[in-house]
Amino acid sequence: MKFLALSVVGLALVSGVAQASTEEHHHFPAVFIGGTSFDGETEFTYGVEYEYKFSKRWGAGAVFEKTNDAHHGDGTTVSLASLYLHPWKELRVGAGFGREKVGGAHPHKENLARVSVSYDFHVGEFGLAPTIAVDFIDGETATVFGVAFVKSF
Repeated sequence: MKFLALSVVGLALVSGVAQASTEEHHHFPAVFIGGTSFDGETEFTYGVEYEYKFSKRWGAGAVFEKTNDAHHGDGTTVSLASLYLHPWKELRVGAGFGREKVGGAHPHKENLARVSVSYDFHVGEFGLAPTIAVDFIDGETATVFGVAFVKSF
C-alpha cells in the first residue's frame, strides 16, 4: 500500500515538469544512493545501475546494490537483471530477477524479484532519478528508495 501511495504522490509531483529529450541516447549508467527498509529497520544503500534502451519504450539492464548494516550488521548485496518499460515521458517501470547475498556468521543467498518505478529528470546528458522499488525475497518484502545520478550517452 505504501508503494502505491508513494507512486501516486511521485506522479503528481512530476506531472507538470518539462523534460529535455534523451531519445537519441541508448546507454544510461547511474550511481544509486538511498535506503532499504526491511523488518522495521531502514539502512543506507548504495550501488550502480545500467540500462540500455533499445527503443523509445523498452530497455534492459542490471543493478548491483550494497547495504552494509542490513540483517543486524551482516550486510547484503543485491544483483539483478531488469526489463524496463517507459510508458509516459521519462517514467520508467521495471521488473527484475536476481539474488540477494547475506553475509555474516551464516552467509547465504536467496532469489529475489523486484518491481520498481522511477522518473528521470534529464538536463542534457545528465539526470536525476528518484526511485522506489519493492523486493520480494523468500515470502518477505523490502522497500528500496533513493535517487540515481544518471549520465546518458
